[in-house]
Amino acid sequence: MKVLFIYPNINAQVGFNYGLAFISAVLKKHGHTTRLLNLNEKLYKLPSDEEIVKYIRDYAPGLIGMSVVTPQYPTALRTARLIKKNFPDTPLIIGGVHPTLVPDEVMKEDCFDYACTGEGEEAVLELVTKKERGEDTSAILNIWSRTNGGIKQNSVRSFVDLSKLPMKDYELFDLQHMINKEDGWVRLMGSRGCPFRCSYCFNHKIVDRYKDDLSATDVGYIRRHCLEDVLDEIKYLLRTYRDIKTFIFDDDIFTFDKKFLRAFCTEYPKLTEVPFVVNGHVRAFDEERAKMLKEGGCSIIKFGLESGSERIRRDVLHRPMSNEEIVRAFEAAHKFGLHTSAFVMIGLPYETREDILATIELLSRIRPGRFRWAIFFPFPRTDAYEMSLKGGYINFEKMRELKNFTEASCLDFGPEHNLFISKLQKTFPWYVNTHSENSPGNIYSFLTRAVEDMPPDKWEETKDKILPVDRELSLCLNKAGCKHYSFRYNDFTAVRSDWGDGKGE
Repeated sequence: MKVLFIYPNINAQVGFNYGLAFISAVLKKHGHTTRLLNLNEKLYKLPSDEEIVKYIRDYAPGLIGMSVVTPQYPTALRTARLIKKNFPDTPLIIGGVHPTLVPDEVMKEDCFDYACTGEGEEAVLELVTKKERGEDTSAILNIWSRTNGGIKQNSVRSFVDLSKLPMKDYELFDLQHMINKEDGWVRLMGSRGCPFRCSYCFNHKIVDRYKDDLSATDVGYIRRHCLEDVLDEIKYLLRTYRDIKTFIFDDDIFTFDKKFLRAFCTEYPKLTEVPFVVNGHVRAFDEERAKMLKEGGCSIIKFGLESGSERIRRDVLHRPMSNEEIVRAFEAAHKFGLHTSAFVMIGLPYETREDILATIELLSRIRPGRFRWAIFFPFPRTDAYEMSLKGGYINFEKMRELKNFTEASCLDFGPEHNLFISKLQKTFPWYVNTHSENSPGNIYSFLTRAVEDMPPDKWEETKDKILPVDRELSLCLNKAGCKHYSFRYNDFTAVRSDWGDGKGE
């Protein structure tokens, strides 16, 4: 069967969807043909409705599938309605985080014939196989199906055994084109799952769903590809694609399994001198791990801090690590020459201005090589979503309009705090720079005071001028040898002036 995947990744960073890549690999292994319509304006000119219809008509797929997170869902829904209007007999399945969290809401839309909940490799293969054979498809585990009598809500099957999966289908995403666009950075993943239950993350809700459906206390969510398979994948990428400059491991916590980490960092330098980037966790990181990573070829370790307020981390985010633990983790990384990257969020439920200032102060204390910020987004039915709902924060109209996690908040805090969040989102590194002990601190204090004094109408006129001002000021400070943070790569990443020329990932 010919299968068409659609990835509605508009107004967002260039993304590689692991779920689609694995499903495509499984389907191809069993003799099926796949294509991808990757809707991302940074990669390709976005097609018109007429061009989408023509593309589908020319390819004539037997099944169309989409994978989405919540901000991508409005685009997916509009595209699905277009498809169903023009191709009413072509079955359409939607999967990913959003349908997994709210399959009932998704299946209210009659343009979707199926919704995949949880992992889709085995489920989609079974669906395609049964479709080809003309067999009943209403009872496939992990898939909710539209039937003549309504919606058939099927439970999930056990998590897939990663050792049985073929290598993900990189070519589905035209990887060489992505490499060229991303300055040589390539993403890969060696594990699935996370041991933590952060309130804002969908991981814990997925695990709960599997526990309920399978009546089990341990569903084996945390899994890892064996070392040999990970190394073979790296060899394949190096052999097949040009101009690879850095590998990014998107594992939730690459440093969690110390035994695997030691083995990987021993074998990786034997393959290549291409540096790699990993995600860590301050409670799964120490000097021993830092030394392993540095000797193994790691260039950057990324940590999710989310907030500098211990109250917010503990009571809202369910991340009870202390600020001292965070400081020690960054000190360990810096001791062994690892560049560090910090992730934070603003616009959190029950967050005050003082909590945000605590985040700024923590960043100035740990001095990461770079940091990125996002505006909190409440994934449906997560604990943080329920907190936001209970607190009366969610503006559902704004939520439906958002396309990413960086442009605006879908929470309402009142006019004054809403305006502060809007200003901070556009000037975040300036606030961190106010803590500088040399002359730039005074400059940035003046700038942030000027921004805060602006009424809403003046801010609307000014906000799009922030980046040019930042670039010009940064050039002057660089010439004067003054260390500072400035925007780089996009409007939600700041890089320290003495950090070098890493890529903003």
